[in-house]
Amino acid sequence: MLLNISYNRPAISDKINKEVGKPFTLFERVKLKGTGSPKLQITSTSIDIHNLLILDNNANVCNVEMRNNGIIVMFRSILETYALVIPYYKLNLYKGKAEEYSIYKDHHFIKVKANTPGIHKFFKKIIDYKNDNAPTQIEDL
Repeated sequence: MLLNISYNRPAISDKINKEVGKPFTLFERVKLKGTGSPKLQITSTSIDIHNLLILDNNANVCNVEMRNNGIIVMFRSILETYALVIPYYKLNLYKGKAEEYSIYKDHHFIKVKANTPGIHKFFKKIIDYKNDNAPTQIEDL
């Protein structure tokens, strides 16, 4: 779900909280050693996100926020802030090239450059959290 989150609208906040859960508490954030990514440079996107990013001449950057049941990928275009809300059961993370991660949800995708060890560490944290908190699969029984 791609949403404009520039304004404080309770309906949109409720929709996000229902989809990926409420933000982590301070204690949980300390325990996880942070739930937000460093600034990520966007290298490629799906067509609908691309159409938003080409509206201005700024650098195409985003950041990722972890939640209990998913992640939120946030980016800016013109003076608006957009969020791609992805629950864990729809999240697909791929490491294509040595320095690039792909974040997929249905027909939306964002590819980001991973040129520092901190970015690799953050994506590993997302994958580990997703695997640790996933519901039991039938194959595991």
